[in-house]
Amino acid sequence: MSALRVVSSDQTFDVERIRQDFPILATRVKDKPLVYLDNAASAQMPRPVLDRWVCYHSSEHANIHRAVHHLSEIATAEYDQARRKVQTFINAREDREVIFTRGTTQAINLVAYSFGRAFIGAGDEIIVSALEHHSNIVPWQMLCEEKGAKLRVIPCNDVGELLQDAYAGLFTARTKLVALTHVSNALGTVNPVKDMITLAHSHGVPVLIDGAQAAPHLSVDVQALDCDFYAFSTHKMCGPTGFGALYGKAHLLEKMPPFEGGGDMILSVTFEKTIYNTIPFKFEAGTPPIAAAITFGAAVDYLSGIGMDRIAAHEHALLEHATARFAELDGVRLIGTAKEKAAVLSFVMEGVHPHDAGTLLNDEGVAVRTGHHCAQPVMQRFGVPATVRASFAFYNTHAEVDTLVAAVRKTQKFFA
Repeated sequence: MSALRVVSSDQTFDVERIRQDFPILATRVKDKPLVYLDNAASAQMPRPVLDRWVCYHSSEHANIHRAVHHLSEIATAEYDQARRKVQTFINAREDREVIFTRGTTQAINLVAYSFGRAFIGAGDEIIVSALEHHSNIVPWQMLCEEKGAKLRVIPCNDVGELLQDAYAGLFTARTKLVALTHVSNALGTVNPVKDMITLAHSHGVPVLIDGAQAAPHLSVDVQALDCDFYAFSTHKMCGPTGFGALYGKAHLLEKMPPFEGGGDMILSVTFEKTIYNTIPFKFEAGTPPIAAAITFGAAVDYLSGIGMDRIAAHEHALLEHATARFAELDGVRLIGTAKEKAAVLSFVMEGVHPHDAGTLLNDEGVAVRTGHHCAQPVMQRFGVPATVRASFAFYNTHAEVDTLVAAVRKTQKFFA
């Protein structure tokens, strides 16, 4: 296996040096430098992570946990090591509390299917928030429809912060689960999840946290949070698409029935009875995406080498700069101005449809997301059909923020 080149945590944060690790950032769009500001959708992959993907396929590829030949032993060791890297990254108590999934969406569906169908029944209640991604709404709606349970929603205020008094008032004797986003993908609001988890636990209610937008940008410690489940995706963390992880407290995972049936999630099979495997394998049926897992481990190494606190600090500086520059713009309204925010600016432009804005920004080389961001209830709450979303990563620069602002001004002049 080739050695990974990472940025030492004792170095000054040198964004230009870091950008050299990302070959895609040299792309030109319509003869202009790419300014990639769609990181909330997918982050780009650095060279060490790309190299790890190629290394696995060129010199280590084999199935895992099923053979004793050389390649299988290497692949198995690297796959298992990737799980331990994720355990360390989120500070899980044990590596068996880390279940590999196809991403945040499947992780949430796993909990809805397994925990939900086992422990939630008719008349029970599930609390979600007004800031959720569809992936943390629809699985619970499906469960409620099937079981005759009820979904209760934490409202938010006009700046995009959840109303904590209203949250406290939602708990009843029938509350069985809280499913809550750590960071809003549409607005960037960072929710006070630790306090919200503490409140839920005071009622004896477990909590699932959707960490898709938090794990790439903040230092996550699941033991300090004391969450019961934590879901996140690889492609937002400089890794490959179609992969992610679910953290779950071991005592809960052990009580939950399997999500899928097949190979590797069993200890013994006869036509009369199947004995299921231990966790985490009980929830990982079939041949997994081995390359994605190992490459995810490389992405974790890369992010850890820079340091999540340093990443958060750089991105916060970008957010402050971008917020100040947007305040200079007439006819532009930010949607979501919470006090605690991740590096996301969601905005609308007077007289300009977000999709048209996105098209013209692309003409300037600026890549943003336009639409409802798979968070239609958020759009409804703020009375807009869609927004333009600029989402920053640690490899973005203040100069790129300025390019975004200049592109917005040019777009406004086009529609003037």
